[in-house]
Amino acid sequence: MTFYQVNRSWSDQFLPKIRRIVGGHLLKAAPDPLDHFQATDLVTLDARDMRIAARVRRPGYSMLYPNQFTIRAQVPSGAETELSKIVNGYGDWMFYGHAGVDGLSLPNWWLIDLRAFRAALIRHGANGSFVRMGDKRNPDGTCFKWFDIRSFPGDPPLGVV
Repeated sequence: MTFYQVNRSWSDQFLPKIRRIVGGHLLKAAPDPLDHFQATDLVTLDARDMRIAARVRRPGYSMLYPNQFTIRAQVPSGAETELSKIVNGYGDWMFYGHAGVDGLSLPNWWLIDLRAFRAALIRHGANGSFVRMGDKRNPDGTCFKWFDIRSFPGDPPLGVV
């Protein structure tokens, strides 16, 4: 198996849990007229499809970096990364979770509005508003950009659920 396949297989085990968590936050009860006349009980927050990125960090990182989320910014192969895709407008929300010490649970997570994230990056430095961020390089040559969620505007920041 390639490095990608190993990591993808590990993270995919969390998809059923992520679906349950995200569904509870991006779905809401339908207004009465839709329920009464259109057989609709639940609606999403937007009237279009929702594209949701999902990232789960391995156990231990939530204690080391409790207010930080990372997005892959560079890979040795030169392939386009998640950060590039998000900055270029792809994705509506990002589920960012930390695996528990059991390696299976998701005790700590955020649901981040990527439109608010992009807006904060565009406005970085304007009106004295600065997003705390930095770079992290792994031994395998993969680079990540880290962001301190507390430095983003809003209450909660980034439309975080």
